[in-house]
Amino acid sequence: MIRLTRLSVIGLIGSIFTAFGAETGQLPADQLAKAVRSDSISIPTPAELFAALEKPGKTNWSSQYRGPMPMTYRNRAQIALNLGGLIADGFIAVEAKDGQQVKNIGSDIIRLAKALGVSESLLSRGNSINEFAEHNEWDTLNEELEATQNEVKSSMQSHADQDLVILVSVGGWIRGTQVVSGAIMQNYDERSAKVLRQPALVRLMQSKVNEISPELRSEPLVKDVSEQLGGIEKLVSFPADKAPSVDQVRKVNEAVGKVMEKIENKTIAK
Repeated sequence: MIRLTRLSVIGLIGSIFTAFGAETGQLPADQLAKAVRSDSISIPTPAELFAALEKPGKTNWSSQYRGPMPMTYRNRAQIALNLGGLIADGFIAVEAKDGQQVKNIGSDIIRLAKALGVSESLLSRGNSINEFAEHNEWDTLNEELEATQNEVKSSMQSHADQDLVILVSVGGWIRGTQVVSGAIMQNYDERSAKVLRQPALVRLMQSKVNEISPELRSEPLVKDVSEQLGGIEKLVSFPADKAPSVDQVRKVNEAVGKVMEKIENKTIAK
């Protein structure tokens, strides 16, 4: 993943502990190590969200799949948000150990990334993803998805597209939270449910969206996502000493699900 400056590392550690700290138990040491190698925006990646779930028993990851989405978006903000969601889908398929799904999603990731003008070197990533999926190399696939995510964001940053990096990260968090909340609803566990307490993290994402260029920020979809994050912040502001109820988890799932529907909606793009 993208290497951080010392200050970025400190900032990310702070956000991770705010999001998953005393309320849920700290992230395991290996996951924290991955977190501090995350992007400079300090938003947990989908893989980190899934690892923090720590659900007892086996999670039915394949039940969190979603149907095919359009690959012909023209709006760059919408492409970036959907690209983040697709990267989350890739990690879901790896968790489910579904090689064909990994290959399908990997191809879609490359297509959307190319639509944003990301480096042609991503094509070799797509070939690697297919090869590892063919041989069921799940740990390596997880690393390759992280490397792909890294390369997408790095390429955007090199082209001064930090705004799109922010939207990719936000899209990944929204889809990741949809999946985590859906998994908790299927097999409710108080410890797992506490993972959803993330008010400071949602505020961070709102502040990052507010920092992007006025032109991109004025896009209807970006404005809508920013407004919806305000409502989601309230839903994830559970008391620190109490796990959210099944009904509260359902409300979070419904809220992020509605945002994902808008992000996926082809008619939004102008």
